Amino acid sequence: MRGGVFTALCSGAVTSAQIVLADQSLVHPEIAEIMAIEADADYGAYLASECTACHSPNPQGAIPQIHMLPESYIVGALVDYRIGERQHQVMETIAKRLGEEEIAALAKYFSEVE
Repeated sequence: MRGGVFTALCSGAVTSAQIVLADQSLVHPEIAEIMAIEADADYGAYLASECTACHSPNPQGAIPQIHMLPESYIVGALVDYRIGERQHQVMETIAKRLGEEEIAALAKYFSEVE
């Protein structure tokens, strides 16, 4: 398992966000902590207005649509921005100011909303 995942990561075929639940020994500790939180989708909906300014169900240009993505992917992506594994000035700033409960709530909300 480790060899295959490592090879996939190195080749760029997958990101750490995509293997969040594949092998807990390979997961950044912060991702595992956030995934263990009992997330509140209603709180995520409350927080989501800043996100939906760019990440609408029909985004324009290079901005990705994040509705209905798996919670683990959203958590992993936000942690990757926090730790500098993904680079995007706006997203890095946003991710660094979000708390763990806020990330969990946003991930829960966006994974459920269409």
